[in-house]
Amino acid sequence: MEVFLVFLRLGLTSFGGPVAHIAYFREAFVVRRKWLTEKAYADLMALCQFLPGPASSQVGMALGLQRAGVGGLFAAWFAFTMPSVLLLVAFAYGVSAAGDLSDAGWIHGLKAAAVAVVAHAVLGMAKNLTPDPPRATIAVGSMIVVLLVPSPFILVAAIALSGVVGLLWLKAPDDAPNGDDAFPLRIPKAVSVTCLTLFFGLLFGLPALVAATGNSALALFDTFYRAGALVFGGGHVVLPLLESETVGTGLIDPSVFLAGYGAAQAVPGPLFTFSGFLGASTLEGPTGLLGAALAVVAIFLPGGLLVIGCVSFWERLRGNRTARKALLGFNAGVVGVLAAALYTPVFTAGIMDVNNPTLALCFTVAAFVALNNWRVPAWGVVIAAGLLGWVLL
Repeated sequence: MEVFLVFLRLGLTSFGGPVAHIAYFREAFVVRRKWLTEKAYADLMALCQFLPGPASSQVGMALGLQRAGVGGLFAAWFAFTMPSVLLLVAFAYGVSAAGDLSDAGWIHGLKAAAVAVVAHAVLGMAKNLTPDPPRATIAVGSMIVVLLVPSPFILVAAIALSGVVGLLWLKAPDDAPNGDDAFPLRIPKAVSVTCLTLFFGLLFGLPALVAATGNSALALFDTFYRAGALVFGGGHVVLPLLESETVGTGLIDPSVFLAGYGAAQAVPGPLFTFSGFLGASTLEGPTGLLGAALAVVAIFLPGGLLVIGCVSFWERLRGNRTARKALLGFNAGVVGVLAAALYTPVFTAGIMDVNNPTLALCFTVAAFVALNNWRVPAWGVVIAAGLLGWVLL
């Protein structure tokens, strides 16, 4: 119940996209509840950036898994995901009386708060993970690469390159990760292997099964499973694939797709919940609540299987002296990636892409001081920014 309630609060207040979600998670679980250390959290983030699927949701799944087992993983995913799924499915049923929300003042306030939350997280992680010139240099290099090379795979490449540089340049710490820095998971090896086998079995088996049976429900499940299994970085990266698989195949009307995408920007939680809207809006096969349920489960299932399959192996790898040198580089690279994301899309969308950028910047600075100096919880800052934005922006 503890895991469910914490993630439900995050699912109701985590606006700003996947980078902001990472920052909200850090504030909730590293700073406030101390479920794990900064180093363990950074290691977990590095792993989830390497895995296909929604990276921020996978971090949440892993945190729930570590805290309360497989039930905790499901509770974390369900609580963090369902608020936005329900809102988007309601929108799909025509509950759109509010019209276009993209210019709403409260949305601008939430975006401004997200800039502050991400900036606070980047600053805190930089202090802990880039304390010396070599690691700071790796972080800056990673940031530059991400900003200058526009590619959906550049995040993975930048972190991988940071690990290689760390392996060749950095010195391994004399001490092994201590108990505080560990991310202990007691998952039997057989369970991990089974989950990885199931991941690949569904990826290659579902298309064959659809071709053999022609079942429309299986076809819908296969469409969204492949989207969740083949996209790295999550968030907006999945949109081109979803568009080609739904609009391109005649499953979704183009105007409906764009309307749903606009609504997805106005709800908290992971952008992958856009799948719920699409599943509820299909022109053929399962639609409505059944279509939404199939689409949401299918798109998040690969990420869950990979978390269970890979996290325990990752934890064992952290104890290897050579691997720890690479992990120091990975962690510095993660800081650089987050710093790049702080500029774009977080700052550009939250400050520059609004009607009154100066006032939005004032919101962000005030929110940052509230977080950093007054120790106001992130969810409190988000709610206050939304209310002020509704009144002033």
